[in-house]
Amino acid sequence: MNIRLAALALASVLFLPSIARADMTAFLGRNSADDDGSIARGFAFGASLLVIGFEFEYATTSEDVSEARPSFRTISGNAVFQTFGLPGFQLYFTTGVGNYRERLASDETSGFLLNNGGGVKINLAGPLRARVDYRIFNVQSGEPRHTTVHRLYGGINLAF
Repeated sequence: MNIRLAALALASVLFLPSIARADMTAFLGRNSADDDGSIARGFAFGASLLVIGFEFEYATTSEDVSEARPSFRTISGNAVFQTFGLPGFQLYFTTGVGNYRERLASDETSGFLLNNGGGVKINLAGPLRARVDYRIFNVQSGEPRHTTVHRLYGGINLAF
């Protein structure tokens, strides 16, 4: 009897789907501080327990001296509040703190920033998901060209 119970428990662990407890995202997007926007690229790594999680995110844009468009790099740690159990997608809201660096030629500034945003992770196949995210970055220190930067991005997300 104990062998049957152990076999049933093992089968349950191996064959029943589980909720993703961590994920990684690689993304491309656009920062809206400039009139034509600049391409943002980056990655995020997150871990969660049901509806509350944490995420580390890194993103950067390249400078264009001829257009007087500075580079803008962000590194942030975020709290994530998310739905679970919805078929095919997961909505989330995020808020966090971090650091930024803005550089144009030899002019550089850096400091503290806050960010808020949200998005959706859409199931594609197995652990592969598409991710769409919108963030508002509010610069709190330093002397950047823009104190508010909006970013919209899309990416590929891998849940594990």
